[in-house]
Amino acid sequence: MPGTALHLRVQALEAAFAHIGHTRMQGLPLLNPALRVQAVGFAPLDGADEGLALGVLVTPWFMNLLRLPLAQAPAGVLRPGEQGSRPAGTQALWFTGAEEAVIGRFEMCSLCSPMQGLADQQAAVALATEALAMLRATPPTAGPLPAAVPPDHAPVAPAPAPAPSQALPARRGFLFGRSAAGLR
Repeated sequence: MPGTALHLRVQALEAAFAHIGHTRMQGLPLLNPALRVQAVGFAPLDGADEGLALGVLVTPWFMNLLRLPLAQAPAGVLRPGEQGSRPAGTQALWFTGAEEAVIGRFEMCSLCSPMQGLADQQAAVALATEALAMLRATPPTAGPLPAAVPPDHAPVAPAPAPAPSQALPARRGFLFGRSAAGLR
């Protein structure tokens, strides 16, 4: 992979967020000191998303799914602050546009923030890897992706407490903000 556009973009991404961690984020109490910046599982997207890579960025303050353009000024990438539903593997998820001077525009979808619940870098990378594996798994049935619900418009209802005989929610439900029903 050395020398490829993807490899260079992922290196730039890690360097940019490591710099942010040492400057803008320095001293904030939400940082998990057991974690460092690491790009996990970035791979090109297929089809209409040619020129984009999908992967997870782990930092001491967040874990985000990123759609990273392989060029700095791609057409069709969300502008900073703009939100939209985007295909991400077998799901349609809600992404927000962002921009950093060194890497340009990209799209992000929060998986975890803050990161205090993770014991170490190995646990963070394992969670990121599992999220990507679930997204990239072949769907059981062919058909259109389910529509993403904007974060501001998600229905909020108290979840009933599980009965002692019920299993705990699946990790997929935890990672993608859904109940475990029908997602195992």
